[in-house]
Amino acid sequence: MRVISADGEQLGIMSREEALSLAEEKNLDLVCIAPKAEPPVCKILDYGKFKYDQQKKEKEAKKKQHTTQIKEIRLSTFIEDHDIMVKAKTGAKFLKDGNKLKVSLRFRGRERDYVSRGQEVMEKFAEAVSDVGDIEKKPKFEGRSLTMILTPKSDR
Repeated sequence: MRVISADGEQLGIMSREEALSLAEEKNLDLVCIAPKAEPPVCKILDYGKFKYDQQKKEKEAKKKQHTTQIKEIRLSTFIEDHDIMVKAKTGAKFLKDGNKLKVSLRFRGRERDYVSRGQEVMEKFAEAVSDVGDIEKKPKFEGRSLTMILTPKSDR
């Protein structure tokens, strides 16, 4: 196996017993870094410190990851144009942050007779955020509500 010292210096190719005795001499551990390499690569180091450094790196990598959330905005059937623009501004902010956006419009009572009006409201909203988001799922009825899902623009 190829052996590397704690400070990164190559000690050469030696048998397992030789490498273990060298590690014991220095009061350190022999850790196999690349077992599938030809010959396998082992390093003489403090295993506790090695594990600690690995956990630290994993933690840093997790911090930098961004999880996509689904934010929701609710509209109503007879919402005014200005109110659509205000909600669209909020929706655009969610999309810029990299989140998906679920837009729902609930029909109450006799509002169900105005499905075409609900479709118009959804279209106006989608048009208002079209510069930052794309429609992933077109407006569709789910029970008493009309829902649509928007995703951030892919060319960002």
